[in-house]
Amino acid sequence: MEAISITFLPDKQSEFLQFIQGNIDFMSSIDASYKDDLLTSEGQLKEHYKNQIDMVLGPYLNTEYLGIYIDAAEKEVNSIKIRKAINYGFDRVKMIKYLRNGIGTPAINGFIPKGLPSFNNMEGYTYQPGKAKELVQSYIKETGNINPTITISTNSQYLDMCEYIQRELERIGLHVNIDVLPPSTLRQTKVIGKLSIYRGSWVADYPDAENYLFIFHSKYFSPNGPNYTHYSSKEFDALYEKAIQTTNNPKRYLMYQKMDSLIMASAVVVPLYYDEVVRFSQKNVKGLGINPTNLLNLKRVRKGR
Repeated sequence: MEAISITFLPDKQSEFLQFIQGNIDFMSSIDASYKDDLLTSEGQLKEHYKNQIDMVLGPYLNTEYLGIYIDAAEKEVNSIKIRKAINYGFDRVKMIKYLRNGIGTPAINGFIPKGLPSFNNMEGYTYQPGKAKELVQSYIKETGNINPTITISTNSQYLDMCEYIQRELERIGLHVNIDVLPPSTLRQTKVIGKLSIYRGSWVADYPDAENYLFIFHSKYFSPNGPNYTHYSSKEFDALYEKAIQTTNNPKRYLMYQKMDSLIMASAVVVPLYYDEVVRFSQKNVKGLGINPTNLLNLKRVRKGR
């Protein structure tokens, strides 16, 4: 399902520690205004908080990505060369380190996130600015469009990440506009095909890769389903229909990986990172734990003095 982030945090940084110690017993998300104070660039809890706060971290079945609507009026995104150039044109490792404080895994292997047995450990889109620039130049020569331009739509929560991608893509010769929309507007305009590139996230409803792959089946074209990219492949659809009837797990996982590879070959999505669950709690809260679907389970939680 599409991820909707809700963070319960106070407005003033000076209140943060009091918030952790008094107002609540745990958190399952982190607001950008606190990450630099709390965490090192490697994603570790800073030394001066270690005696006051416990932090737990683990895989989260959520893929953050840019989706590309291939039927968009912005003709640049209709070109697979431009779509691949976007995928090759920015450094996901640097992005995670400096914009996410090390929280998350760079998504260089596919759309299916780490934490699932069908995770595709293929050679995906690593940072190759030279190759990205060549693809843009090839597009210019092919079309005569000397100033290729794309528009990325996002909400304010992910503006810093989109601005980073904007700066990186400008270096390979691709001009980038950023359109900041309220979350509700972003969702609505994405559904009706008004956005050429949109920032999205997809969280597993259940721990099986089918939950990530069905959104690329042609029968789910938006606005009648969640295929917001309008990706269409007869080979993909046939594999999907076969996979959902296959009860042998290893065979089904291989089909999932093939489907994931087909999606990445088309470059209709730009995976950014595979998310991680982060929870902070007071020292006297025990048994909270984490899980890959980020469900809150309080059965074994206890609070001491």
